[in-house]
Amino acid sequence: MSTTTDRLVDFDEVLTRYEPVMGLETHVELGTASKMFCGCSTTFGAEPNTQTCPTCLGLPGSLPAANAAAIESTILIGLALGCRIATWARFSRKNYFYPDIPKGFQTTQYDEPLCTAGHLDVEVDGETYRVEIERVHLEEDTGKNLHVGGSTGRIHGADHSLIDYNRAGIPLVEIVTRPIPGAGAKAPEVAKAYVTELREILVTLGVSEVRMEQGNLRCDVNTSLAPIGSLEWGTRTETKNVNSLRSVERAVRFEMRRQAAVLDAGGTITQETRHFHEDTGSTSPGRSKEEATDYRYFPEPDLVPVAPDEEWVATLLAGLPELPAARRTRLSDEWGISPTEMAWLVNAGAVELVSDTVAAGASPAEARKWWLGDLARRANDSGTELGELAVTPAQVAELIGLISAGTINDQLARQALDGVLAGEGNPAAVVQARGLAVMGESDELVSAVDAAIEGNPDVAEKVRGGKVQAIGALVGAVMKTTRGKADAATVKRMLEERLVSS
Repeated sequence: MSTTTDRLVDFDEVLTRYEPVMGLETHVELGTASKMFCGCSTTFGAEPNTQTCPTCLGLPGSLPAANAAAIESTILIGLALGCRIATWARFSRKNYFYPDIPKGFQTTQYDEPLCTAGHLDVEVDGETYRVEIERVHLEEDTGKNLHVGGSTGRIHGADHSLIDYNRAGIPLVEIVTRPIPGAGAKAPEVAKAYVTELREILVTLGVSEVRMEQGNLRCDVNTSLAPIGSLEWGTRTETKNVNSLRSVERAVRFEMRRQAAVLDAGGTITQETRHFHEDTGSTSPGRSKEEATDYRYFPEPDLVPVAPDEEWVATLLAGLPELPAARRTRLSDEWGISPTEMAWLVNAGAVELVSDTVAAGASPAEARKWWLGDLARRANDSGTELGELAVTPAQVAELIGLISAGTINDQLARQALDGVLAGEGNPAAVVQARGLAVMGESDELVSAVDAAIEGNPDVAEKVRGGKVQAIGALVGAVMKTTRGKADAATVKRMLEERLVSS
C-alpha cells in the first residue's frame, strides 16, 4: 500500500478521527567564546574553514578537553526547566558517517546525560499544558553542508557540495521532550508555545543568542497520529531543523493533515526524517529511520566523566535570574493587565518589546496599543515575526512621545512609522523631513475651517440649529483638506466658536 499522498485532509476533519502526539527535540548552540573540546573561536560569519584545528577536525594525535563554561550553561538550562542534575555524567561517541562530521563520530551524551526529568508549562488560550522534559544533554555541533547549483539548496539536483567546518565542535545542547499527547486541536499552537517559552528562558539565562536565522536554535518536530480511542500511538515522522517559531506550528499542522490523508487512504506512515519547506509550509521525505538502532555508541575514552559538585549546583540554582513566567506575572501586576491580556502579548511575541518600550518612557497602555495594533498588523501583512520589524522599542516610545506632546496625531504617527520602517531615521527626523507635524491654529487652518463651513451650508445650519453632533462631518471635511495634519480637537473648537457660540 502506498505511503504517500498528494491530498491533505482539512485540519478540523483530522481531529474528528485522530489524536495527535508530538515530541520536540530542540538544539541550542551555546554562546561560549570557544568550541566544546578545543580552543577554536565560535564567532559567526567567519570565512569558511578558518576556525578549525586538529582537535575539532579529528586529526590523529589530537586530544579533546571539555569546555567548563558549556557544562555550566547546560546545568543552568536544566535547573531552569526543573530537571534533576546528575552527580555523574559522561560523554560517548555517536558513530555515523556524514561528510559534516569530520571525526566520523559525534561526541555527545548518551545514557548518562547531565539533566533529566524536568518540565515546562505553557499556556495556550487560557489553558496550561505541561510539557515533560526527558533529558537535556551536551554535545558538539556538526559542520555545515553547502549544496551548490540546485534550485532548492538541498543535495538533490545540486552540481556539487562544499563543507564549512567552522561550526563543527561548537557546544550544542539538545533538549528532548517526552511525547506530548492530549493537545488535540491545539497541538500546533502548543508546539510553537513550547519553543517560544524555551527560547525566552534561554535568552533570560544568557546562554545563547538563540537566533534561529543563524542556526543557534533549531527544532526537530516529531509528529504522529493515532485513531481516537486507540491504545497505541501512531508511527512518528521527524521534521528536521525547523528554524522559526511560526514554522514549528506550520510543520505540526501540515504533518497532521498529510498523515491523516495517508491513513484515510489505507496507507501506513513511514518512520522517516522529513524536510520542511518555508515557502510552502509543506514537508518532503528525507531518509528512512525504520531502524531504531542506527547509531553505535560507546564511552568516549579521551574524556573523563563530569561530576558536578552539589554545592556548585546549589549556588547556580540560587543565582538563577527571574524566569519569564514569573516575570510576566510581575509585569501583569505593574501594568495593571489581566492574564488574558498578557497571553495576547505572549502569543504576539510582544512581551519584551512592550517592556523595552515602557523602559524607554512610554506608558504601558500606549506601548501595548502600538505593538498589538498597527505594528502587529504590519508584521502579519509582511509575514514576519513582530520583533523582526525594522523599528526598535526606543523608536516606538519616541513616536508615542511625539503624540503625547501634540506634535503629531495617530494618523500622522502611522505615516511617520512608514518612514521609520523604510529606514528614513528616527520618528522625530521623519516627522520633520516629511512635514508631518500637526497644523496649529494658523491662517491655513482658519481658511480650511471657513471652507468647510462654506462648502457644507446644510450641515453648518444644522449645527447652528442645535444639532451639535453634526459638527463631526465638518471636522472630517477639514481633516481631509489638511490631509490629517490638523488637530481634530482644535478644529472642533474652532468650528464651535463659529457656529455654536455665534
